[in-house]
Amino acid sequence: MASTLLPTSLKKRMGRFGLRLTCASTALVFFGGCAVGPNYRRPTASAPAAYKEVEGWKPATPADASNRGPWWNAFADKDLDDLEAQVDLANQSLKQAEATYEAARQLARAEHASLFPNLSAAGSAVRSKSAQGSSNLAGTAPVTNFSASLQAVWEPDFWGSVRRQAEEDVTSAQASAAAAASARLSIQSALAQDYIELRIMDANARLLQDSIDAYHRSLQIAQNKYAVGVATRSDVLQAQTQVDSARAQLIAVGVPRSQMEHAIAVLVGKAPADFAIAPRAALGLSLAQIPPQLPSALLERRPDIAEAEREVASANARIGVQTAAYFPNLTLSADGGFEGSVLRRLFTTPDRFWSLGSSLGESLFNAGQLRDLVQSARANYDASVANYRQTVLGAFQQVEDGLAIQGILAREAQVQEEAVKESSHAAQIALNEYKAGTVDYTTVVTAQVTELTNRETALSVLETRLTSCAALMTALGGGWSTADLPTSGKIYARGAKKIP
Repeated sequence: MASTLLPTSLKKRMGRFGLRLTCASTALVFFGGCAVGPNYRRPTASAPAAYKEVEGWKPATPADASNRGPWWNAFADKDLDDLEAQVDLANQSLKQAEATYEAARQLARAEHASLFPNLSAAGSAVRSKSAQGSSNLAGTAPVTNFSASLQAVWEPDFWGSVRRQAEEDVTSAQASAAAAASARLSIQSALAQDYIELRIMDANARLLQDSIDAYHRSLQIAQNKYAVGVATRSDVLQAQTQVDSARAQLIAVGVPRSQMEHAIAVLVGKAPADFAIAPRAALGLSLAQIPPQLPSALLERRPDIAEAEREVASANARIGVQTAAYFPNLTLSADGGFEGSVLRRLFTTPDRFWSLGSSLGESLFNAGQLRDLVQSARANYDASVANYRQTVLGAFQQVEDGLAIQGILAREAQVQEEAVKESSHAAQIALNEYKAGTVDYTTVVTAQVTELTNRETALSVLETRLTSCAALMTALGGGWSTADLPTSGKIYARGAKKIP
């Protein structure tokens, strides 16, 4: 508004003044002074040459590891694919993590602006009146004073304090981006594992229903034998008890299934009352193939490792910020404009004024405060390095756990499948022998219970294999890479930026 009142000549003068000052300041930013404090070097973290637990099971071949989309596509379940797509759209925890990154990004932009001069314009119109003495009560006529000025204030970053602060802000924003990616991966993994457990519960419900149907047929046999006097009443009661027990188990499955359905609803950002997953006849999930990967690649694939590493870089930059406080601060200022009592002659040479100034400040005594702040920054750096290395070790542990589970359960599943076949055959033989009258009904019940137990165990092994697949793919980074971290250019860019 005020700038529209300025004549064209003044606008040009102020524009040239601001342009010269900006060019000079930019040159000093890049060529004047050095940044004190240690330059960042990524801390070392030991990585084994190969995974210990990879022996004993066959991972995917390189052809199987080709990029086929998001990691959960490996389960070949369309319903799971549709649910995972909703995480980015509506999960509130992820939105919170993304907003935290955006706040860090905007803070980095704001701090980066400190590298440049602060330009401001001001204008005023003041009307005043003063008395000339007690004998002249009327005093002088009112006078109006007008002024228009442009002021520039700048603190050259000779010692790199602002640059180190900008470095800290950028790395902190990158750490927030990695934290958001880690949150997304964790949510995706939780959704996949919850969905797998829900479908296993559906499979368990079908198994119990099939068992109930089989028990009903056995009950009918016992009732028929009792009706003709070749079986006792206890046979009928045992058969009826077995049916009712299986029915109770089937009803009980509804409790964890409802809880799992509610958990999935929250993960996709919906109220449980507005969300439902219908049971289906088949399990519909495939065991995922795990792509081969060298342990050293894990350091570039895990967002939590990247977050910890960026926190180390941020802590390193903080040492430079604190170290720069040892050196004096220089502030440059320039002020120029026009001041007069006649508005139409305000922007003329007689009414022009200007001033140039500088100030230098240095702390002479602070009771060791600066030294203590530097030492505190160094201690925080050491703590972040230890956290980074511990995060790396924890990541290797998770991968080794996942590989061990895959290898051991693959062998267990083969043995358990044989146990299912054998117990099913034994139950059928027992029922035939009971029909022939050579064994009592207790033998049938025992054989059928053993068969159901083995089938449930096989289903439990399959559940663990499927959920551990999801956990292992998550432990391997889920396809994420440090190349997805935003660069300083993207952090400084205007507008909100979606995190990869």
